[in-house]
Amino acid sequence: MDRLSAMRVFIEVVDQGSLTAAADKLDMSRAMVSRYLAELESWLGVRLLHRSTRSVGLSSAGQEALPRCRKMLELAEDVQGITLNQNAAPHGLIRVASSNSFAQSHLAAAAAAFVAKYPQTQLELIVGDRSINLVDERIDLAIRITNDLDPNLIARKLSICRSVVCAAPAYIAEHGMPQQPDDLLRHQCLNHAFFGKNGWRFSKDGQAFLVPVSGAISANDANVILQAALAGAGIAHQPTFSAAPYLESGELVQLLADYHSDELGIYGLYTSRRHMPIILRSLLDFLAERFGNEPSWDKVIQVAG
Repeated sequence: MDRLSAMRVFIEVVDQGSLTAAADKLDMSRAMVSRYLAELESWLGVRLLHRSTRSVGLSSAGQEALPRCRKMLELAEDVQGITLNQNAAPHGLIRVASSNSFAQSHLAAAAAAFVAKYPQTQLELIVGDRSINLVDERIDLAIRITNDLDPNLIARKLSICRSVVCAAPAYIAEHGMPQQPDDLLRHQCLNHAFFGKNGWRFSKDGQAFLVPVSGAISANDANVILQAALAGAGIAHQPTFSAAPYLESGELVQLLADYHSDELGIYGLYTSRRHMPIILRSLLDFLAERFGNEPSWDKVIQVAG
């Protein structure tokens, strides 16, 4: 007897609360449901369920086996999906959420390249820095930059996000160049309203620094802070994926290059591996390959050791 089918029956009995309800849901006889359960219990060598005339309940062994059975079925369906869809072209619509800064600097161009490669696909980009509930807002994929992952979501690492302290040459010419993190206390620092509001963190040779920076301008959008830095308003702590073109052109200058800022992961988050659409799988693979573990935008910066 197929053990994966037996696991599926076991899970359905638990979810439905009875053998009869599970049999109706699976469109099989109650006797067949009992047979599958007996086969699974015989294979595992434990009793999974306590049965009565009216209900079933998990044994202690059943409580341990249930999440593992669910995981095995998910993996089996995942492998099956790869096998069935390996020659199929991605198609359909996918809704992708992202921050403003990453969407404008890299995701929009990546989306254009993806739909050019797969003409039967459509991408709807939902852009903003507010927190989004993937289920409530029907988001298929969220691109998030964080080291604090939601345990209720599946995460695929796409790349890395480093940060750089930078300012316009005109600002440096007028106010001087900071040589160490504490020098920032004497400068106009352009702060994000949510990220780094308690201070900018650095490290060097095992020593940590937290600098409570301040300045006349703050904003809740990284691109606004970037534009203020380009205008000479102060020093910004920017993700390298946003600042790189301006560092390369000389419109911004990297500061405190000997000091290390915290690195974050760039992740693709989605709700479940079960029945993953080929368009989602293809987009994740495409973005991971395009951005990479050492992204191209970091080639123009000095990375502290």
